[in-house]
Amino acid sequence: IPVFHFNFLFQSHFISALTVVFVNSKSLSSLKIDDTPVDDPSLKVLVANNSDTLKLLKMSSCPHVSPAGILCVADQCHGLRELALNYHLLSDELLLALSSEKHVRLEHLRIDVVSENPGQTQFHTIQKSSWDAFIKHSPKVNLVMYFFLYEEEFDPFFRYEIPVTHLYFGRSVSKDVLGRVGMTCPRLVELVVCANGLRPLDEELIRIAERCKYLSAVGLGECEVSCSAFVEFVKMCGGRLSQLSIMEEVLIPDQKYSLEQIHWEVSKHLGRVWFPDMMPTW
Repeated sequence: IPVFHFNFLFQSHFISALTVVFVNSKSLSSLKIDDTPVDDPSLKVLVANNSDTLKLLKMSSCPHVSPAGILCVADQCHGLRELALNYHLLSDELLLALSSEKHVRLEHLRIDVVSENPGQTQFHTIQKSSWDAFIKHSPKVNLVMYFFLYEEEFDPFFRYEIPVTHLYFGRSVSKDVLGRVGMTCPRLVELVVCANGLRPLDEELIRIAERCKYLSAVGLGECEVSCSAFVEFVKMCGGRLSQLSIMEEVLIPDQKYSLEQIHWEVSKHLGRVWFPDMMPTW
């Protein structure tokens, strides 16, 4: 069964070539067209010729595709198991289409939430009922979300429970948003935070440990946290933390633990030898 990967060409040449492939491929199973000028008409050709066989579609950063275009794919390609797209293509209608009785259970959904122009991008809200229908239909799905937003753009997100399992923050994120993550992401398995500013995340980490019972991988970049809170966080999560990464420079010594003591305490609760990451000296 053919698998196709496309690199960027001039838009008119790309669309022409892509349409030829879709017309002549009657059993396409996997298609990766990230960062290309694919558009709605070419997706309709894809559906018309490969709706029975398409299982994987990756199309992040495809600005010429509309929500209606991706909805056409979900409506007709009932065997789709993996999908990657930008948040602007996500809609209540799309989630409901992926949740229909005709559709197989989705195994992997990746959503990139990206802002290029701070203050100029409006992010819509997905209804809780749509997420509920989606997770009821595909209870074992990996829902991966990458956020590249500025602080003021997070308002529509994490306002109610969502079924995200893998969550990555590529830019600085506020204490308030991370606090909401602990309240609204009970299925969370992996959390990576690039930065959060200079306010310690003690309460937020404890809340995440309390409510995210499946959390097994954590990476913290420029995120300050007291040594006591970090030890408590690890103690609450225990040995299920198979991956734990934090820079030594952002751990704040306190009355209970020094930087020399913390690796022994964390190692004890993890059940394995652990050390914080070190900043390169060059």
